[in-house]
Amino acid sequence: MRKTLIVIALSFITAQAAIAAQATPWCTVDSVPDTTIKSLQKDADKRSADQSRAIARVHTEGTLPHQGIWDQSIEAKKDLPLIRELALIWRVNHDPAVLTHLTTLLDAWASIYQPSFNPIDETDFDAIIDAYAITEVDLPATTRDKVAALLHRWATGYIDQMLHNDKPGKGKWTNNWQSHRIKLATLSAVALGDTRLIDAARWQFLKQINQNLHSNGLSIDFEERDALHYTVYDLEPLVRAAMAARTIGQDWLNLQAENGASLAAGLNWLLPYARGEQTHEEYVHTTVKFDLQRRDAGVAGFTGMWEPKSSGQLYWLASTLDAHYLPVAQSLINQSAWIAACWQAR
Repeated sequence: MRKTLIVIALSFITAQAAIAAQATPWCTVDSVPDTTIKSLQKDADKRSADQSRAIARVHTEGTLPHQGIWDQSIEAKKDLPLIRELALIWRVNHDPAVLTHLTTLLDAWASIYQPSFNPIDETDFDAIIDAYAITEVDLPATTRDKVAALLHRWATGYIDQMLHNDKPGKGKWTNNWQSHRIKLATLSAVALGDTRLIDAARWQFLKQINQNLHSNGLSIDFEERDALHYTVYDLEPLVRAAMAARTIGQDWLNLQAENGASLAAGLNWLLPYARGEQTHEEYVHTTVKFDLQRRDAGVAGFTGMWEPKSSGQLYWLASTLDAHYLPVAQSLINQSAWIAACWQAR
């Protein structure tokens, strides 16, 4: 038995070493232009507050403004892009005041927040994962350990959900909800360098490609919602997962599922709409009542023609996996400073 345990331990150490050998920095941009840093700083200054806005739970999914804790959640989540911006600014200028501010925010969220494992509510927490991955070695040990524990809870919790869901192959276990689960699990697993969690996340990614996309790239989200908005919302978290996998030498963009589908196929299916070659009126035949409720409440984007520029961030992110997507990204919107400060087109 002791010999078996030693073999298992050595295998795990070898696997960890293999990942470390292949790993590249979370951020691939070597030189960040001053204009980008100024833009990040300007945005960070706007978002900054006297203290952390951390709360134990956020919830906006399935609710309208002013319902439940929607307003409190929106206010609290202002901390999240700020956290990522501070990490990116610190990466460039190593200003101790920036690291102190970042540490205070990370420590507060890691101490207070209790994961709900609702992937729609929690998808924006990728900003905390990014910040941890960028600044891990610079954070005080107590803060680093607290954040690592939070990431481990997300990775293990979401993977456990996906392994033991009670409605396999249906609804929220195949549509964009599952894509957001995979994003949070993958980013957390890669940031922690946990090979077992990475392998589990990769299996769920491939399973999602097989059940969410047809071989031509058409998503079930489009079929259910009759909305390109949800096609983008479904693909973007999968792209973020693939970006994390790229840092450990794995190509998830072209990973082909059993049905012949791939993330690249999904991005390519959307391209004619993003380029304006095809148009689409949103939600006309949606099967989801909440879409109609938001339309009737006047929520922007739930009626009328789809705006190609709304896929701009998706294609900027995709361009970090394949420069083939760079021209369409450039034609849609200016690159966000937080993307420009960390990732570059390949």
